[in-house]
Amino acid sequence: MVEMLLFASPGSMLPAAVAGLLGLLIGSFLNVVIHRIPKMMQRESDNYVAQETGKPLPHQDRYNLTVPRSACPQCGHQITALENIPVVSYLALRGKCSQCKTPISPRYPLVELMTGALSAFLVWHFGSGLAGMAALLFTWLLIALTFIDADTKLLPDDLTLLLLWCGLLVNLNGTFVPLQDAVIGAAAGYLALWTVYWAFKLATGKEGMGYGDFKLLAALGAWMGWTMLPLIILLSSLVGAVVGITMIVASKRGRDNPIPFGPYLAAAGLIALIYGKPLVQTYLNFPL
Repeated sequence: MVEMLLFASPGSMLPAAVAGLLGLLIGSFLNVVIHRIPKMMQRESDNYVAQETGKPLPHQDRYNLTVPRSACPQCGHQITALENIPVVSYLALRGKCSQCKTPISPRYPLVELMTGALSAFLVWHFGSGLAGMAALLFTWLLIALTFIDADTKLLPDDLTLLLLWCGLLVNLNGTFVPLQDAVIGAAAGYLALWTVYWAFKLATGKEGMGYGDFKLLAALGAWMGWTMLPLIILLSSLVGAVVGITMIVASKRGRDNPIPFGPYLAAAGLIALIYGKPLVQTYLNFPL
């Protein structure tokens, strides 16, 4: 039974279903990560500034991914175990706090459903061996980074660097690409956007992207090697351009209002991990 779940070949339905259920639980935890990591960064920054200026620390209580317990931001009601069942609790509560009836954002169950669906598909696609388990970790980190960047325009080092080092470790035995390609991919990914950043800044005097984008592309290079970087950059740029233009036209958003690039890099990275090789092969065989 254990071998059936942990070492199944691609296309196996039972491990995929189990991965889907696990993904729902992980999605619930990712909602905590998405909400709390930016706050943890801000609290750390506030304490550092206060310490440097000799002022009392503004945040002395413990605040991390486990403490304090999740609670309604409006009334402070602590979320019980029965109120924290992925998707089911949201539907049972009709999308409202059980105490004060404040609406709960539908993004919480959407993140859970997305994580569950992607987890099931990845184990079905890669199997439940090392490649499948690694693909799950890769995707869970990308989901957290996507929503944090969308909310705050930040890509935390705690997640991007974790993603990078995990990619190198996963490829020690060539799970996705040879280790040499992974190391070159990490370096090339960082330098590619670093070069674009400085070229744009020298030409316009403005910053076109943040350093977190460099680290995210470096992490994607560590997972998929340097040969996949052109595809990732092309896909992310195309999707980013389409979405950006649509937002400008639909909402009359100013062109100077920055749009986070991390979600498009993450989406392109996931597509490249799953379909990158056939996409590249199709392109190379396309008659010019």
